[in-house]
Order: sequence, then C-alpha cells, then structure tokens
Amino acid sequence: MTALRPERESGTSYGQQPYGAPGVFEDWSSDAGGYGAVPEEPYGAGVYGAELSGTGASGAELSGGESYGAELYEPPVDDETVALRIPDPPPVPGADSISAAAPTGRRTGRGPAPGGRAARRKAAKRRRGRHWGAQQAAQAAMGAEAAESPQEPGRPLSRVEARRLARARKPSPGVVASRVVGEVFITTGVLMLLFVTYQLWWTNVRAHAQAGKEASSLQDDWANGKRSPGVFAPGQGFAILHIPKLDVVVPIAEGISNKGVLDRGMVGHYGEGALKTAMPDAKTGNFGLAGHRNTHGEPFRYINRLKPGDPIVVETQEKYFVYKMASMLPVTSPSNTSVLDPVPPGSGFTGPGRYITLTTCTPEFTSKYRLIVWGKMVEERPRSKGKPDALIS
Repeated sequence: MTALRPERESGTSYGQQPYGAPGVFEDWSSDAGGYGAVPEEPYGAGVYGAELSGTGASGAELSGGESYGAELYEPPVDDETVALRIPDPPPVPGADSISAAAPTGRRTGRGPAPGGRAARRKAAKRRRGRHWGAQQAAQAAMGAEAAESPQEPGRPLSRVEARRLARARKPSPGVVASRVVGEVFITTGVLMLLFVTYQLWWTNVRAHAQAGKEASSLQDDWANGKRSPGVFAPGQGFAILHIPKLDVVVPIAEGISNKGVLDRGMVGHYGEGALKTAMPDAKTGNFGLAGHRNTHGEPFRYINRLKPGDPIVVETQEKYFVYKMASMLPVTSPSNTSVLDPVPPGSGFTGPGRYITLTTCTPEFTSKYRLIVWGKMVEERPRSKGKPDALIS
C-alpha cells in the first residue's frame, strides 16, 4: 500500500503537477509539507557542524554557502554481511599511529586492519599464532589427531593427551640402539687413548726409572769393591752401555726376556741357548745385544743414525771396551740369527775378531723386521787408567 503524501496549499496533488515543471522542487522545498522539505531540526543536525542544503549528500554544502572542505567519511565495505551496523568512527586527522591489533602494539602507524570483521578476526588469529608457536610444536609431537585440535592456552592436558605426549617424548628403539652404539664407540676410543698414552709415555717413564736405579746400583757395587762372578743369572746387570752420539747410558743385563730385562728399560745380552754370544772380555767372538726401539725406555730408538766410526763403549767392573761402528743392515727377518755369528755374514768382517752386534725392531712401533748394527773393538782400557776419550769428549 502506497503511503499518503501531503498536498500543496492549492489543493493540487503531487501526481497532478507535471514532472520537470519550472520551480517544482523549489516550491516543494519551500513548502513545509512538501516532499524533500528540510525540517526545522533535521536528523543528525550538528554532526558535521552544519545543516545540509537540498543539493544532495555527495555535493553537500554548508548552510552558509561554503564548501565542507573534505570528503565525507565512508566506512569500509563489510565483506561478511550487508545488514545494518554501526559505522566505525572516522580516522583522527594528524594521528601518528593507530593500533588495531591486540595489546602487543605491533600495528602502530598502520591504522585499522583493512576489510570487515572477518578480516580483523583473521589478522588477530595470525598475531595470536606468533605467540603459540612453541605450544603448536608440542602439540604436533602428540600426533595428527592432537594437531588437528590444538589446545587452547591455559587448558590442562587430558589423560589421553598426556599419555600421547609422554609416548612422543619417549625415544624409539632405534634411537636407544644408536645411543648405546655411540657410547660403546666413545668408551672404546677413550680406552684406546689411555692405552696409547700408557704405551708411549708411561712405560718410558717407568723403564727409565728402573734402568737408572740398576745403573746406580752397579756403579755403587763397583765402587765398594764387590766382585761379580763370571757367570750372571738371567736378569742380572753386569755392564753399562754408552753410545755418546745418541746420549744413551743404559745397563746391560743377562738374557733377552721382555718382562725381566727389556721391558725394564735395560739392554739384554744374548747369552742363553742357541743364541748365546761371547762376552766383551773374550779374545774372539761377537757380543750380541737386544733392546727396544719404542716404548719401555726405547734405548735403541735412534741407532739407525749411527755412522761408521761412531764410538760404542761397554763399561764393566774392571775395564772399558771401545768399539767403532762398522756397518748396518737396515732390514732383515726376525729369524735371521746369522747376524749373531762369530763372523756375521753381510757385516763386512772377513775373519774372527772382537765384534759387537746391536739388534732392534723396524720400522718404528712395529716388530715386523729387525735392524742390525755392527761394530769392531778398537780399545780395551782398564778402569784404573780412567775413562776413554770417547766418553770424555
């Protein structure tokens, strides 16, 4: 039903007036009862500081005839609904920053979030996600089901969620096995390092101490006039070996036992069984000695540096026996016992004489082969005449 409209004072209805006739809208606007007439107190008067004239909202002028001076505030389009809503307040001119975010204050200077309430809710969720990163990671470890329904902050875990979280934190059998294997490797490495330290360092320290004690004991016995028998028991010291070029001073004991002689830092005399060799005071023969090249005092470590003519001195209770280095066999088999013969082949000696043979392992830190050094006696000096020149210079 069409609402009734007020008529003009002349009684002519609105429909009787020709459309577009001159003065129609002016007359109607001047009539208090006409369509589009401005009431005495228009709705929203004073909101923008002036009453609107009849020219329309988009080109509104102040009642005094002056232009408004700025575009009217148009609220953003609501993407979610076209229903009636209260418009947002217009932006404050000259403001430095407007924060539309949560209390974090990170949206300073950017104004309210563009779009409607749906866009603002999405922006709020994104900001909230920055603070929930750690919680979301913990929930992801609980499984896909827990990840689909993330826990709200402040809500305690249920029993099912707590059990799932505990299972997720519990290492798998593969992880446990890898840890065990890693610990075994680490322990083995530490033990090997300790063993190497013991072999290369501690055995030398202990052997040097034992050898030094044996040499001091021999010299004390000789100074006190205690005579030693011509035959020595295995492991018994009876002489001192000097190699001035290598700064070696080491006692000589009977036998070549590792535990009883060589591992104690001493040099052993081949004096037993099929490898028995002559003593230094014998008129002819080969005085054979063995010693470690590495570890346990390593007295023969650098005998490969000897050159022909370098002195080798054997000190006993009564005499000094001086030898000169004659030749060297760099590599030979451990089973080559001919190097200890009275006239060793390959030594360069052509007939019987008074010789000395030094034997040790080669290469270093192995016992695969043997290194041989030969020398020939050049002087026999009684102790009463003092030290030989090889020990003085």
